[in-house]
Amino acid sequence: MARSGITRRGLIGAGAAGLASTLVGMPAMRAFAQTPVSLQLSWLHSVQFAGSYIALKRDLWSEAGLDVSLLPGGPNAPVEPPVVSGTALVGISAADYTAAAVQQGAPFRILAVAMQKNPFVIASLPAKPVRAPADLEGLRIGMALANTPVLQALCTLNDVDFAAIERVPTQYSAQPLLSGEVDCLLCWETDLPVAMAIRGVESVTMLMADHGYAVHSQTYIATEDNIANRRPDLVALLRGEASGWEAFRQDPDAGLDLETQRLQAQRQVPLMFSDLTDANGFGWWTDETVAQNIETLALLGRTVTPDLWDRSILEEVHAA
Repeated sequence: MARSGITRRGLIGAGAAGLASTLVGMPAMRAFAQTPVSLQLSWLHSVQFAGSYIALKRDLWSEAGLDVSLLPGGPNAPVEPPVVSGTALVGISAADYTAAAVQQGAPFRILAVAMQKNPFVIASLPAKPVRAPADLEGLRIGMALANTPVLQALCTLNDVDFAAIERVPTQYSAQPLLSGEVDCLLCWETDLPVAMAIRGVESVTMLMADHGYAVHSQTYIATEDNIANRRPDLVALLRGEASGWEAFRQDPDAGLDLETQRLQAQRQVPLMFSDLTDANGFGWWTDETVAQNIETLALLGRTVTPDLWDRSILEEVHAA
């Protein structure tokens, strides 16, 4: 599964970047000596990382003795190398990318899971809606061919005939659906449906996570060495993240100026918070959710074991 390209983020990133640049640019009051650390984001600055910007703006990290820099990602800035090299203490990734890196020898562990539900959806129009995986048979789906394993996994999990779906290579745009070139799109809940809504177009989204596609997204990763030797810094960093995201949850419209930002925030919050996080705290997971991830990752060609996930840091975060 390929990391989504700049065309996807470009749809709503320009407006969201306004929020990011405002918050990232605000100086924090630092009265005491602090430890400089970096958090490597998985993509360009956008509302996707609003909780981090709130933590920075409200000095949640500086109060804990950290001087945090938020490093933007991008098409030429993968998450994993800066974390391996030590440039970043923590990176924001996804379980499938982390699994691939670990298979190649990277010493990563997943510390927290921001998105409780994977954001992949099948987007369609009300005149010809896709509400269940079985509805895909006989349809034309617009998608990046690099995401073919994602569609195959969804079909396998739901006993759908993959060969009965016509896959049409498309750029990351809603236009092929709006023009009738395809019947549906494989995309993220927080982007193409938002772009259509801004244009006044109603869409139907089928969240793949509701049909067995369990791949943890927006995960926090660190090296085994840092888990062993920099635990206080990791706890402080994730505690600030948890507090920032909880503030965002309470008021997702705060600081958002553009309608695109507000719509993305409204669609993002339900993916990040659940009964599980209500009971245990931001970023939580269970043995059951890990087992579901391992099953889906196997369909994507990634073989992992439960020890890829290390909850010890998160347990300290939420024990306070």
